[in-house]
Amino acid sequence: MSGETAVEGYDDAVSRFVERFAAELTEAGMQRMASRVFAALLASEDGALTSAELSERLRISPAAVSGAVRYLSQVSLVSREREPGSRRDRYRVHSDVWYETFTKRDAILARWVKVLRDGVAALGEDTPAGLRVAETAEFMFFLENEMSSLLERWRAHRATLDLG
Repeated sequence: MSGETAVEGYDDAVSRFVERFAAELTEAGMQRMASRVFAALLASEDGALTSAELSERLRISPAAVSGAVRYLSQVSLVSREREPGSRRDRYRVHSDVWYETFTKRDAILARWVKVLRDGVAALGEDTPAGLRVAETAEFMFFLENEMSSLLERWRAHRATLDLG
């Protein structure tokens, strides 16, 4: 924010981090504005900001904030809460957001495995397409089986961390 007044608590280094992490999320497939809003929330002091604060920090329109938080809410990466004694909403990212996200993905993997196995039956087990879909189903099944132990190991590891 060279030559401009920095937003309180939001210096150049934080701004660069937010934009860099947002670019990584965008590269991985998340919508660009949603990536920026998520990164800004993640980098905020208490993990929560109002629409006006997000708009000011990211220098985007309130409409862009609205679309981004709608998407982030739909994919359960942020939640909306009301400021006590106010009509303003705050958008919050929780410290365990990744754990919760991957826990939900476990159920998605199970559904994918079923659909993929049905696809193998429809395509034929010995056809090239059937073999490709079968390998995809087995990979998803492997991930599904590994996810529970992976998440359990994370819980144990997190308990050893001094993260406040």
